[in-house]
Amino acid sequence: MGWIEIVIEVAREHAEGLSDALMDAGALSVSVEDADEGTEAERPLFGEPGMEPDENAWDRSRVVALADTDTNHADLVAEAAAAIALAEVPNYTLRSVADQDWVRLTQSQFEPIHIGKNIWVVPSWHEVPDANALVLELDPGLAFGTGSHPTTRLCMEWLEAHAPKDSTVLDYGCGSGILAMVAEKLAAKSVVGVDIDPQAIESARFNAERNRCNIEFSLPKEFGIAHPATEKFDVVVANILSSPLKLMAPMLSGRVAPGGSLILSGVLSRQAEEVAAAYAPFITLTVWAEHEGWVALSGNLPA
Repeated sequence: MGWIEIVIEVAREHAEGLSDALMDAGALSVSVEDADEGTEAERPLFGEPGMEPDENAWDRSRVVALADTDTNHADLVAEAAAAIALAEVPNYTLRSVADQDWVRLTQSQFEPIHIGKNIWVVPSWHEVPDANALVLELDPGLAFGTGSHPTTRLCMEWLEAHAPKDSTVLDYGCGSGILAMVAEKLAAKSVVGVDIDPQAIESARFNAERNRCNIEFSLPKEFGIAHPATEKFDVVVANILSSPLKLMAPMLSGRVAPGGSLILSGVLSRQAEEVAAAYAPFITLTVWAEHEGWVALSGNLPA
């Protein structure tokens, strides 16, 4: 069986509805692209990690539906258009999809990532670029964190610049476990990772085992039992989102040992002041670095 792409250009207000309607009508998958991609009018859309952008389509959007070649494409588009009450069936074009080795094609899209001075994140199907580097073998998965996002990169660079040798480290919101693994490979004395998502904990444990890292990962309740609030850490890192970071200010600050460091990311540059203000009663945070509109905040608790 072969596949075909049905390409439809629509106005922004119809893109999401038409996408859903195409799926309901039998499309195998649907994506929305910027119809002005590759031109001066191209406009990127950004969102925070784990959240959709404020806008989910462009002024001129291209809806691309995948269907098998046996599908009646005209009926599929007409049914979707009727479902969202479009005045008329939109024009569309067809693009053939060549039969390919999809596993190899997908893998080819993920190359090793060089971070900081000496960190490489390498998918399992690639050779290690530098055997003397700090290497993490990590495949893209369900849990957030492969080093490709600016917030993850910023936290990794902070850890490399302030190597937590012989320190205790807490990675709160650990996702794939990538920050915890960097800390462990930088000779931290002990590392604990916490996440609210059981899938993330499972992924982080798998990644740590693959990278021969001795790290404790747990859900918040388990963490609270094993590590009561009186226990402090030399380094606390949290790469989450600005809103939960503000709500967790007393808790995260309270986990920092005297003289210890707190590092926060998942914060857009325009959100830096309000996040720092939420932590001001407990610890003074400043912008350590910025990358592609995102920042890492850091500060030290007085000894």
